[in-house]
Amino acid sequence: MSLAPGDTARVSVFVRVSREDAFDVFTREIDQWWRTGPRYRAGGKRRGQLFFECHDGGRLFETFEASSGSKTIEVGKVTRWDPPARFELEWRNVNFRPNEKTFVDVSFEESGEGTLVTVTHRGWSALPDDHPARHGLTGAAFSRMIGMWWGDLMTSLREHVAETRARES
Repeated sequence: MSLAPGDTARVSVFVRVSREDAFDVFTREIDQWWRTGPRYRAGGKRRGQLFFECHDGGRLFETFEASSGSKTIEVGKVTRWDPPARFELEWRNVNFRPNEKTFVDVSFEESGEGTLVTVTHRGWSALPDDHPARHGLTGAAFSRMIGMWWGDLMTSLREHVAETRARES
């Protein structure tokens, strides 16, 4: 299958924990390592909580307080749950229309004294070039931007693993 330019971004990070621990930290501790602020969270500057329902059909969602009360935004739906090897999500930014979605595949591969975590985010070519999620970018420039966004998050995951494991030692 040939993908359109700008359809996919792939980012990997090495963490010095077992594959099982890396999977657990990614999913069960997601609120602790996922960056905050308008670039990363649906709640914007409001501090919310990010939750991962760890099973097939589970959700990745954020809850936060809005002026109208508590609000919950679903950003992902688990389509494949295969711990500790991988999981897959249908991904929806807050500015997606009801029929719009992209796909996130996260794999965990043993590597030396740790785990290589790889995030592949694809399906962007189904969105129009003027879609707000693109921030005016298309093709390789858009893939680079999404890759850098995921790269920031994977750096945060790596730092969280290093900090929490150092405290446990």
